[in-house]
Amino acid sequence: MSRRALRRLRGEQRGQEPLGPDALKFVLLDDDDAEEEGPKPGLGGRRPGGAGKEGVRVNNRFELINTEDLEDDLVVNGERSDCTLPDSVSSGNKGRAKHGNAETKQDGGATKAGSSEQSNASGKLRKKKKKQKNKKSCTGESSENGLEDIDRILERIEDSSGFSHPGPPPLSSRKHVLYVEHRHLNPDTELKRYFGARAVLGEQRPRQRQRVYPKCTWLTTPKSTWPRYSKPGLSMRLLESKKGLSFFAFDHNEEYQQAQHKFLVAVESMEPNNIVVLLQTSPYHVDSLLQLSDACRFQEDQEMARDLIERALYSMECAFHPLFSLTSGTCRLDYRRPENRSFYLTLYKQMSFLEKRGCPRTALEYCKLILSLEPDEDPLCMLLLIDHLALRARNYEYLIRLFQEWEAHRNLSQLPNFAFSVPLAYFLLSQQTDLPEHELSSARQQASLLIQQALTMFPGVLMPLLEYCSVRPDATVSNHRFFGPDAEISQPPALGQLVSLYLGRSHFLWKEPAIMSWLEENVHEVLQAVDAGDPAVEACENRRKVLYQRAPRNIHRHVILSEIKEAVAALPSDVTTQSVMGFDPLPPLDTIYSYVRPERLSPVSHGNTIALFFRSLLPNYTTEGERLEEGVAGGPNRNQGLNRLMLAVRDMMANFHFNDLEHELARP
Repeated sequence: MSRRALRRLRGEQRGQEPLGPDALKFVLLDDDDAEEEGPKPGLGGRRPGGAGKEGVRVNNRFELINTEDLEDDLVVNGERSDCTLPDSVSSGNKGRAKHGNAETKQDGGATKAGSSEQSNASGKLRKKKKKQKNKKSCTGESSENGLEDIDRILERIEDSSGFSHPGPPPLSSRKHVLYVEHRHLNPDTELKRYFGARAVLGEQRPRQRQRVYPKCTWLTTPKSTWPRYSKPGLSMRLLESKKGLSFFAFDHNEEYQQAQHKFLVAVESMEPNNIVVLLQTSPYHVDSLLQLSDACRFQEDQEMARDLIERALYSMECAFHPLFSLTSGTCRLDYRRPENRSFYLTLYKQMSFLEKRGCPRTALEYCKLILSLEPDEDPLCMLLLIDHLALRARNYEYLIRLFQEWEAHRNLSQLPNFAFSVPLAYFLLSQQTDLPEHELSSARQQASLLIQQALTMFPGVLMPLLEYCSVRPDATVSNHRFFGPDAEISQPPALGQLVSLYLGRSHFLWKEPAIMSWLEENVHEVLQAVDAGDPAVEACENRRKVLYQRAPRNIHRHVILSEIKEAVAALPSDVTTQSVMGFDPLPPLDTIYSYVRPERLSPVSHGNTIALFFRSLLPNYTTEGERLEEGVAGGPNRNQGLNRLMLAVRDMMANFHFNDLEHELARP
């Protein structure tokens, strides 16, 4: 039997010899030359320098690339490859090549070797799969170990060099105090932290299959139930840039202006159905969405009210200027422009819905966004609310930082809400167990100092606060003249309005027993200072009489938007007697108009006595001509028959000469 036939019987091919020093040098030889030369001595049973490793046989020369990986995998598993040729077989081959012995003696061994090679061929694939799995797990563990080693090395370097500085970073490296984070504008981020991603996104995943990919927005997510979005004529332009600030303004084109005129007419009609008809033709008109949302909210349809606000927010975000940024804190919108007020009010109403939904962290981010649009004027007076949201979100560090940075130029301690919320934040911070002991004691001392100053400046807050919390004070406090009934009665009306707003909104934050015991200790400290004749008590009394003469217009606007009964009841009469619209409550007196509403033709100017008569009986009655001029539909179907009747009566009465009748009646 020839040597070639013996190799085929064994299932061997060229290139299956154990790897040697010259294994990668492929020399093309004829079959006869190969038979004459035989296997080279260098291709022995073991690789030189292999540390006892046996050679690996492959059926394809290109598999030589992965030979080292195969060997490493076998060493890790503590096994040897079955496809390697034993030393006895390789030595037998050498002997046959040298002496040319008869090959009939080795037939039995050849058949055994062939059967073993065939049985091990299928096992080779299984070991490759095991190798890949082990390789993935090994690489994952090695990468984690590598990251841990890098962290340890960095810690050693910091410890050795002394460059690590514990504590908060310097103010220069911090972000702006009104910096808004995109991820906190999404309420799902907060809800996932409370309930888990599966509970929040469980209903949304099946809908994503039929999702139409709209424009990416940060403030809200478009819904499939909304009307198809088309540009409603709303845009934004850049007015100027100075001192690192960019001033923007929303713009209305002619089509949007016509829709705005129709909306004002629909509001004057006092009929919500007219706004619904307008939204059928202009589904993304912002003021119509705001007004209809209030109507739904008054009818206890909270889900529809929130959906309308989100649609208005989406409409305005699609109109943003490319340079307008929500997060930088350097973009400004003038509230005196009516086009900009819609964005303020939409953000405020969305923030209110988020707070009621149980997302105070997201509501805090919206509050910062509103405040950053015009922080100096603060048209919606968000400083009366930001402390409450920070406490509810347990973001005590942010509230303390805002107070420290703005107290010098904004006098935040003169507002009752900041005067009581900041010491409460210090006290709650001192109750945390993950802070060092010296920081806890420092926060506790600062909290006691600030709450004593607040009680001295605003003594009329204590007794109503205890009444809200259902706590009965002891006799020494209730009978003392400083905290008695005179303290609440003698305070100015503007101060009483601020106190009512704060207590109606944040009284439940003081109900914990630990907070009440801490408050009781500081109340007794203040009473001791009052009895001792501390001059700070008289200075605070004089300051109250001077500072709180009359509340500005933005505070009244905030009280109306808050809808807190105690604060609304404390509004002055000149505010309560005005007509307040939900889409523009208490507009500024120095409003900047970019376009003027055309004068509405009065029926009296036409001398139409019949129309005036029916209007006196039915305030919603409009003639055919007036409906065409105003562009408002004739109303719901139930009023169409009545309008036809009115038109018929008008035509019938048109034959009478009212002028002659008036002359006849005027005669003596």
